[in-house]
Amino acid sequence: MATGGNSAVAWAALREEAAGCTRCHLFRHATRTVFGEGPVDARLMLVGEQPGDQEDLVGRPFVGPAGQMLDRALGEAGIDRARTYVTNAVKHFKFLPRGKRRLHQKPDGPEIEACRWWLDRERLLVRPAVTVALGATAARALIGKVVTITATRGRPIPLPDGGDGWVTIHPSYLLRIEDKAAAAREYACFVADLRGAWEQAG
Repeated sequence: MATGGNSAVAWAALREEAAGCTRCHLFRHATRTVFGEGPVDARLMLVGEQPGDQEDLVGRPFVGPAGQMLDRALGEAGIDRARTYVTNAVKHFKFLPRGKRRLHQKPDGPEIEACRWWLDRERLLVRPAVTVALGATAARALIGKVVTITATRGRPIPLPDGGDGWVTIHPSYLLRIEDKAAAAREYACFVADLRGAWEQAG
């Protein structure tokens, strides 16, 4: 949960406002807005793509399989998730219904831009030293343009507000790698990225 005086009050008000968000069409089919969570004085902010099926149902970011992978990697990087602020670039689940299943769909440009309004305000409140973009969608929302992970990964990127941005993969990517050796290599790189960002955040 958010902590820290007036900032916590402002965060709670922003979260309540976001619960009624209609800035893009995604709210029509999602169960709820999934807002960020964590201390409002966090030095490190983690930004994912969007809520998944479980996040949409529970109302919290990164509680599904990708969240479990993230928690594991944070632990190995020596980072307590409770000391980070975790959110998503897009706050509503975008999906394609397939019978009883809901298949994840990647947010498009207008949806990312519409929801960037909320991310910007989260960052204004938290003022993290380092914001880690998990995947290309989060990187686009954070940096304001399309970038590739390979070109920007694993190094600080100065942001206009004075903090640094870091770009790495989304943990869901690790779940899709079938080759065990390749998965182990990518996972090690992911842990190293998180550790580097944490050290940069001080």
